[in-house]
Amino acid sequence: MTAPTLSPDVAALLERAAQPDFFAWRRAVIRLGGCTNPIHLVGSAVLVDTGTGEALAALGGSEPTGMRLLTACGNRRSSVCPACSRLYQADTYQLVRAGLVGGKEVPPSVSGHPRVFATLTAPGFGPVHTRREHSGRVRPCRPRRDVQHCPHGAPLGCTARHTSEDACLGEPLCPHCYDYAGAVLWQSCAGLLWHRFGIELRREIARQAGLPRKELAEVVRVSYAKVAEYQRRGLVHFHAVVRLDGPDGPGSLPPSWATTDLLADAVSAAVARVRLRAPGASVVGARDLRFGTQVDVRPVAASEMGERPSSGAVAGYIAKYATKGAESAGAVDGRIRSAREMVLLPVRAHVLRMIATCWWLGGLPAFADLGLRRWAHMLGYGGHFSTKSRRYSTTLGELRRARADHRAEEQRDTLGLAGHPVAVVGQWRYAGRGYSPEAALLAASVREGGGPHGA
Repeated sequence: MTAPTLSPDVAALLERAAQPDFFAWRRAVIRLGGCTNPIHLVGSAVLVDTGTGEALAALGGSEPTGMRLLTACGNRRSSVCPACSRLYQADTYQLVRAGLVGGKEVPPSVSGHPRVFATLTAPGFGPVHTRREHSGRVRPCRPRRDVQHCPHGAPLGCTARHTSEDACLGEPLCPHCYDYAGAVLWQSCAGLLWHRFGIELRREIARQAGLPRKELAEVVRVSYAKVAEYQRRGLVHFHAVVRLDGPDGPGSLPPSWATTDLLADAVSAAVARVRLRAPGASVVGARDLRFGTQVDVRPVAASEMGERPSSGAVAGYIAKYATKGAESAGAVDGRIRSAREMVLLPVRAHVLRMIATCWWLGGLPAFADLGLRRWAHMLGYGGHFSTKSRRYSTTLGELRRARADHRAEEQRDTLGLAGHPVAVVGQWRYAGRGYSPEAALLAASVREGGGPHGA
């Protein structure tokens, strides 16, 4: 009976298992938690007593260039690295939740502050195919009593009941009528629109409170955490937690007049007033950019019960979208370097038109400051996907430092240096990225098993 033939990757893994350093190598791969594209660093490190300067332990390797260290890529996007994005999502969840219920050096009293969960949408640039539901039943996409057509001969309605996976969702009913230039310009200025919204929100709160705007900061501080979500039509929504604090941040109570109802009304009023004049009016016509009329503002519940969204649900919702990018709308996850690349892009027609419009406008002097060609793969959006105000809660950097300090403490315990004031002194240089075939096989098994992450 003929013995089964092993694949080259499995054979390489079996060969690696026979080597003396196999278990150390295996630990180095497993601690990455299944990262898909780790970074290789080469160098050396020494544990030094910070009080005496004595070198307590040397961390080296057998290679001539020194120790080889594998570290996780840390990419936030789930389409690039599912393992690292899960860690980023977990950190974002803790960051947002801490600003709602306390923790991570935020006092628990913050749960009593006025706070709302707001969704700011993009305006319409032409009718697109959509999935409509009511009471659990799927409705026709865009029903019309009379059959009418646009100037290009396309019907202005659609009676189809689209499935959630229908390829035409987000596609314009008529691509010739759709305002692609307006959509791209709105997308590129969405971050500035959010900034203007913050200014208008403070003005509106001061107006409702009967205070001069300059005095508002002396009694109330506005804090927020937000994330951008791509729709199927390729434009972003902003989902945000907005909270009112006292003048000293989350540790101080806002005045009694600063209620949740006042905050909700102020958010809706501020969104309606935000306007921004788009550049390039001489090329594509004058446009006033604004948010869409569909604005959802909901108070955040203090407990997990009730109809209002709870703190945990809101934090989970924001954290989920913090790991997604333009690829969720059917775009690509890498920059486009030349117009020739667009011919081979594996994208649907609507997305390709958005990318082509970015490339066209990005080559004109009137739009040079927007960097549209640089962000063509993002359909024009070059802003951050998740941001927060300075005093909302902890930071991602602080969460990562706490995790690094915990691992360093574990390392000191292993070396018998617990309690010693030590620091790691080392020199490292980049030496490539990726896995060998046998390491890729082991990393895949870690991903499937949901193993620990050492990022």
